[in-house]
Amino acid sequence: MRTGRISEQGFLADGRSAALVDREGAVNWWCPARFDSPSVFGRLLDSDAGHWSIRPEGEATSTRSYLDDTLVLRTVFATGTGTVAVTDALALEPGARGHEIGLRSPRVLARVVEGLTGEVPMRVDYAPRFEYGRVGAYLTERDGVVGATAGACHLELRCDVPLSFDGGTAVGRFTARAGSRHRFTLGYAPTYDGAAPALPDAADVVAETVAGWRSWSALHDYQGEFRDEVRRSALAVQGMTYGPSGAVVAAATASLPEKPGGDRNYDYRFVWLRDFSLTLQALWRAACPDEADRQFTWVARAMGRIGDEPVPIMYGVEGERDLTEHDLDHLAGYAGSRPVVVGNNAWRQRQNDVLGEVLDAAWLLRYYLDPMSPEVRDLLRTLADQAVRGWHLPDSGMWEGRGPERHYVSSKVECWTALDRAVRFGSRIGEPADVARWAAARDEVRAAVLTQGWNERVGAYTGVFGSDELDASVLVMPLVGFLPASDPRMRATMDVIERRLSRGGLLRRWDGDPAGFVICSFWLAACLAEAGELDRARRLFGQVAARTNDLGLYAEQIDQDTGEQVGNFPQAYSHIGLIIAAGHITDAAARAEASRAAAPTAASPRRS
Repeated sequence: MRTGRISEQGFLADGRSAALVDREGAVNWWCPARFDSPSVFGRLLDSDAGHWSIRPEGEATSTRSYLDDTLVLRTVFATGTGTVAVTDALALEPGARGHEIGLRSPRVLARVVEGLTGEVPMRVDYAPRFEYGRVGAYLTERDGVVGATAGACHLELRCDVPLSFDGGTAVGRFTARAGSRHRFTLGYAPTYDGAAPALPDAADVVAETVAGWRSWSALHDYQGEFRDEVRRSALAVQGMTYGPSGAVVAAATASLPEKPGGDRNYDYRFVWLRDFSLTLQALWRAACPDEADRQFTWVARAMGRIGDEPVPIMYGVEGERDLTEHDLDHLAGYAGSRPVVVGNNAWRQRQNDVLGEVLDAAWLLRYYLDPMSPEVRDLLRTLADQAVRGWHLPDSGMWEGRGPERHYVSSKVECWTALDRAVRFGSRIGEPADVARWAAARDEVRAAVLTQGWNERVGAYTGVFGSDELDASVLVMPLVGFLPASDPRMRATMDVIERRLSRGGLLRRWDGDPAGFVICSFWLAACLAEAGELDRARRLFGQVAARTNDLGLYAEQIDQDTGEQVGNFPQAYSHIGLIIAAGHITDAAARAEASRAAAPTAASPRRS
C-alpha cells in the first residue's frame, strides 16, 4: 500500500474542504462536499480508497513549495530527460478577496502541468472511490468530460489529455515539453441538486486562487518574532476554516494514527471549542482578529440555550451536535492502523477546560465584541455560571481520556480562567450579584489548585489532584495568568516536565505518551519566555519550528525517536501553538527591551 509518510502530504483548502497531495503528485485525500463529508479520494487510509495521480512515467525527484502567501502548491519533478511542474489548487470563488474567500467556493480541484525543460513522459491515474472507498463508479465520457456518479456524489473531470478506461479507473499518457501546458479540472456537485459541477479553466482557477489567498494574507501582517513561521501557520489555520460558518476544524483528516499500527485513531474534522478559542487567540496574535464577533456568534448559535447539562465541547462545522463515532471496517487503515473511525464520541464528554478557553478568548478580543450581541453576552454569562456549578466535578480533561473522569488540574485552572474573565467583564455580561458569585468561586478554585494540585514528592504541579503523574497540560497555568512563570513552584514544574517528558525539544503530554505533542513544546517555549529565559525560549522554539515538513506543516505529534510526524494532518492545534508561542516571545522581548531602556546607567544622573 503506497500512501507515503504523513509528512509527505501537502495541504490544499478552499474554505469548505481540504485535499492532501503527496510528493509524487498523488491526491490521496479529498472530501469535496465539506471537511467531514465522505471522501472521493481516500488512499491515505486504504490503497483501494481512491486517488488521482499526475507524475512522470519513470524515475523522478521532486521539490515543492507553496506559491508565496497562498495554499497553492507547485511541485517540480526532475527526470533524466527534463523537468516539469504540477501546480495544484482548490478553487476559491472567482473575485473573492480578503475575508470573502471561502464563503462560496465552487468545489473544484484544478491541476496544471507545465513543461519546463526537455521532454518528460507523464502518466495520469484517476481512480475516484466514493463513500470512503466503499463505492466505485462507472466512468463515462461525453464531449471530452469524464463523469462519475455514485450515490449522492457526482464528479466531472475535464482535461486536454486522452484517457482510456478500465472499470472505475481512467489512465492517460502525454509528454510535457518545454513551454507546454496541460490543464485538468475536477468538479464536484451533489447528484440530485440539479446543478452540474463547475468546470472552469484550470489555469484561471490557479490565478484566481493565488489572488484570493494573497489578498487575505495582505490583511494580516504580523510583525513580531518568527514572522515567516507565523504567517505560514496563520495560512494553515485559515485553510482549516469552514467559510460559511467561520468554524475551524481541528484537522483535515480522520484516523491518521498517533502511533502507526496502533488503535488511537480519531476523526478530527470537527470543531472543538478549545481549538476554536485558541484559534481566535492565535489569529489575534497573527493580526487577524477581524471576524471575532461573527465567530463568537457562531458558537452561541451552535450551543443554543444551555442549562445545567455540561457544555458541549465540539460540533460539526455548521453546529451539528451528534457526532457519533463508527468504524469503517472495510478500510485497512494507515500503515495497518485500525480501527478506522469517522465521527468522534468525545462529543459526549464533560471537559471543563473549554469554559475558560472561550471566556479567555472573548476577553482578549473584547474590543472587537463591542457592542456585544445578546447571543454572545448570554453565552459568556452561561459559561461563567457553568464554571461556578461544575468546577469541583471531575471531567475527561483536555486530552479527552476515555476512562473514568478525574480531577484534572488544567481543567480546574481553566475554570478559574472562566471566572476571572467573567469578573473582568463585570456589568457587560452580568449583574452585581453575578459578579460577586463569580469572584467567590474563582477564589475557591484557586485555593483548591494551589493546595491539591501541588505534589511535594514530585516537586511539581501534577496532572490530577492527588496524583504523582506529570501532565504537560499544567503549562497553561502561566499562560492564562493563574501563576507567573517565575513563581518558584511553577518554575520547578517547568523544570521537572522538561527533564522527564522532553527529548530534542519534543515534549510528550505524559509518561507513556507515544510521541511528542507539538503544542506542548510551544507551551513550554512560551512559559520560558514569560519566565524571562528568552534565549532558551527562542532555542526551543527554533528546534520545534524546524520539525515541520518541507511545506511548513505539522501533524499533531512527532515521534521522539524517528522524527516522523504522526496523527491527523495538518493539525490546527500545532500551528496555533506556534503562533501563540511566537507572540509570548515577542512580548517578553519587548518587556526586556523596555526594562533595559528604563534602567539607569553608570553615567545617568540619579534622583534622590
